[in-house]
Amino acid sequence: MEDLFYQKLLRILPENRIKLKERMENHTTLHIGGPADYFVTPAGTEEIIEVIRLCNEEGMPFYVMGNGSNLLVSDDGYRGLIIKIAEDFSEIWVNEDGTVTAQAGILLSKLANVIAKHSLTGFEFASGIPGTLGGAVTMNAGAYGGEMKQCLTSVKVLDRNGNVLTLSRDELELGYRTSILQKKNYILLEATMKFETGNQQEIFAKMQDLNRQRREKQPLEKFSAGSTFKRPEGYYAGKLISDAGLRGYQVGGASVSEKHCGFLINKDNATAKDFITLIQDVTRIVYDKFGVTLEPEVRFLGDF
Repeated sequence: MEDLFYQKLLRILPENRIKLKERMENHTTLHIGGPADYFVTPAGTEEIIEVIRLCNEEGMPFYVMGNGSNLLVSDDGYRGLIIKIAEDFSEIWVNEDGTVTAQAGILLSKLANVIAKHSLTGFEFASGIPGTLGGAVTMNAGAYGGEMKQCLTSVKVLDRNGNVLTLSRDELELGYRTSILQKKNYILLEATMKFETGNQQEIFAKMQDLNRQRREKQPLEKFSAGSTFKRPEGYYAGKLISDAGLRGYQVGGASVSEKHCGFLINKDNATAKDFITLIQDVTRIVYDKFGVTLEPEVRFLGDF
């Protein structure tokens, strides 16, 4: 039987940027996840808009992702279409006044390097975060005392109907790991940021120092989705998990990292079921011991 939806996708995107039954384990840093019915990698705003309009017209569920660094996908995969906004949508523009505009698909590590090469300071904190600009703005990502809200000035987003909106920083409702993009399911197209001029050598030295600290403290050599839980007010998730005696605790192939208990890792071909059970166990045990409810920072996609 002819796949009519696929034929309609071919009118928007070239064949090499449409995949059927694409396994999501190939697109998440956890290396977990079954097949998505449709998987596309658009290269421009118009393509993204047209794909979203098609999904709305056809009643096709869709999900927009970046680098998959904060995503747990079900073993059954995703019944619908995945839009991956990544390297095909990652241009950068740097102005002499310290204003930088970048498309949503650029990796934060690459963006930080470009900003540093222009002797601009204020983005060093993001150089080791393993995600894209789209995910970072949506979550107001942060590390080592810095977060996106400190440098953002405005963004361009798409709403779920494919309309382009421009929002100022004040309209973004940026809080701890949250923003209006998350609340309203807006899709980032590009973000504009402002930075001060600094000493290039010092900027690169700071980035290297922060990345050294990451390597020493975090299990970067293992498959993970970064910090699995949000920081509970007044506590640190990793310390609570460690104090609960859960260092190295394992469910199937999923495990609490022995190096940093705030990271749950895919230790040995873990399934999504292993991982979700591990999250539930850790959450329950920490609550039973300390009365603190851990809230996952990881997003869940598909049926669990």
